[in-house]
Amino acid sequence: MVTRPPVLQRGDTVGIVTLASPYPAEYIDQAVANLKNSGLNVVLGKHVYAQTGIVAGTDEQRASDLMDMFVDKRVKMILSTRGGTGSFGVLPYLDYNIIASNPKIVSGYSDISIVLNVLYQFTGLITFIGLLLEDFVPTTPEYNFTSFYTAVSTFQSPRQILNPPNISIKSLVPGNVTGRIVGGNLTSIVDSLGTPYEIDTKGKILLLEEQLEPSTKIYRYLNHLKIAGKFRECAGIIMGECTDCIEAYGKSWDDVINDLLIPLGKPLITNLTTSHGKYKATIPIGANVNLDSRNGKITVLEPAVSWVG
Repeated sequence: MVTRPPVLQRGDTVGIVTLASPYPAEYIDQAVANLKNSGLNVVLGKHVYAQTGIVAGTDEQRASDLMDMFVDKRVKMILSTRGGTGSFGVLPYLDYNIIASNPKIVSGYSDISIVLNVLYQFTGLITFIGLLLEDFVPTTPEYNFTSFYTAVSTFQSPRQILNPPNISIKSLVPGNVTGRIVGGNLTSIVDSLGTPYEIDTKGKILLLEEQLEPSTKIYRYLNHLKIAGKFRECAGIIMGECTDCIEAYGKSWDDVINDLLIPLGKPLITNLTTSHGKYKATIPIGANVNLDSRNGKITVLEPAVSWVG
């Protein structure tokens, strides 16, 4: 069963947590000021400024901040300050029954991908590959905010997920399939394999994207997913951008996709703008989506949020 979180409205409260790597206090404060100026209220997690080695506080502290936001009746949306490393560590310390009883909008990308997918998989809550707190700055393209607020603040349905003008979605394997969309950052999804939080792709549309990795690692990660059966089980594949990724042995992100994924024969598109790129389409994880890969169209078939109040 899928649960849609309540719609975000002007004047609502956003809970800020740091689930992965630390983020400088001055950047947090500036983005929080921008959120407030946009008409939203803000409450900060107790450990939002923390740093314990390479992560922002202990696993238990970061998890407790997230749980605090789910039980706080004021909070309608939860944003992590940034991605980085460490989100996986909070998963054993979450109370999924409490989360299921207190649905909230949860948005992020990069290392936060695993949290978004586990929340959907364990509770049925639709979550969002969308924006992080660090994106609430003046340099963020208007496209990103439009895509985000269309997903979390409107009931438009069905609606097509579109790239910005002049950036084309590429069709590699034609087909037309419908399923619930899962996935996000490639590294995070691969990290879930062999754990209690392993991604379920059966009958799903699988979205993957990455940044900074050389194509040798991309090959390794995609082959790992292939051998684990995740491509065999899925209904279709959406490959986003590999932002600032590095060619190795003359092979690029696109080359690895061509070599490994096209032969699988699954409906496949590439070049969706999402997550680490300049332009970020918001993707509702767990929502029912139609992938028309012949025409390069992604259509969300239902609202991702519900009306309450």
